[in-house]
Amino acid sequence: MSEKIAIIGSGGWGTAAAVHLIKKGHDVTLWSWQEEESNLLKNDLENKAFLPGVKLSPEINFTSDISCVKDKDLVVLVTPSKVIRQTAKQMSPHITDGTIIVILSKGIEEGSLKLLCDVVKEEIPNAKVAVMSGPSHAEEVARGIPTTNIAACEEKECALYIQNVFMSETFRVYTGSDVIGVELGGALKNIIALCAGIIDGIGYGDNTKAALMTRGIKEIARLGEAMGANPETFYGLSGIGDLIVTCTSMHSRNRRAGIMLGEGMKLDEVLEKVHMVVEGVQSCTAAYELSKKYNVEMPIVEKAYEVLYKNKSPKDATDELMGRDKKEENL
Repeated sequence: MSEKIAIIGSGGWGTAAAVHLIKKGHDVTLWSWQEEESNLLKNDLENKAFLPGVKLSPEINFTSDISCVKDKDLVVLVTPSKVIRQTAKQMSPHITDGTIIVILSKGIEEGSLKLLCDVVKEEIPNAKVAVMSGPSHAEEVARGIPTTNIAACEEKECALYIQNVFMSETFRVYTGSDVIGVELGGALKNIIALCAGIIDGIGYGDNTKAALMTRGIKEIARLGEAMGANPETFYGLSGIGDLIVTCTSMHSRNRRAGIMLGEGMKLDEVLEKVHMVVEGVQSCTAAYELSKKYNVEMPIVEKAYEVLYKNKSPKDATDELMGRDKKEENL
């Protein structure tokens, strides 16, 4: 099975997807938003900025022309969430009716509070849109280190197709239909990972982080259920699976950013130093607003929001979480 695939976004994850899919024998085109970046990838056969040390196959087609999505069997969308709508708008005139688009990006659109799948459907109504998520740091996927993901689509055949395209001896793919749950799990775990880094930066221990992760997934599941997701989805790959890896790995830019915040750096300094998109920062605003919209209690998200945007100290935020009223665990 050899498919014609366009990967839109040449950051770490987009590049890793290209490396993985070319090894499977697919015809892969990797799109960059700047011609200069595309030329660097073509000449260096390495993404030195986002995936250093991983050699790229010369069989990958490198381009900055968005019309590369035309007549493709599959389009993999993996740009930062904040430019998803803009990118989808640019793609729309070139998308063939019925083309499958799978979103690997993780986030929520600011302002509208829409999930990325809904954003893409609005801009490209003639496509079939799916999402894929799970524990998948680009640095490991590109090197063939085993992991698993879930591909979710309302149409079962679409999810099965993505499973077949991506599945290999090192990248196992499950299927599902809970698009809302898979999207929310992938987006909101970045906030908890940011908080896990803050805990490390303050100097707290493993007990603290385990408690944060456990209560964090509870908050995510509460919001997800209110938005129509299946709560069980959050105890799978796109929920607890992605949460664990993002909260514990130094590959995680969200955790690294959180460590610096916990050590006392200001948000602007942190974002400049990380020099990559920290999705948890943007997702925190959206999650905070969604919690108000759906009247869902999310104390960890609320304190993260106050640390990021209200100048609350991480230590004070932690103390306030620990000092909340007594409750039963299932609340």
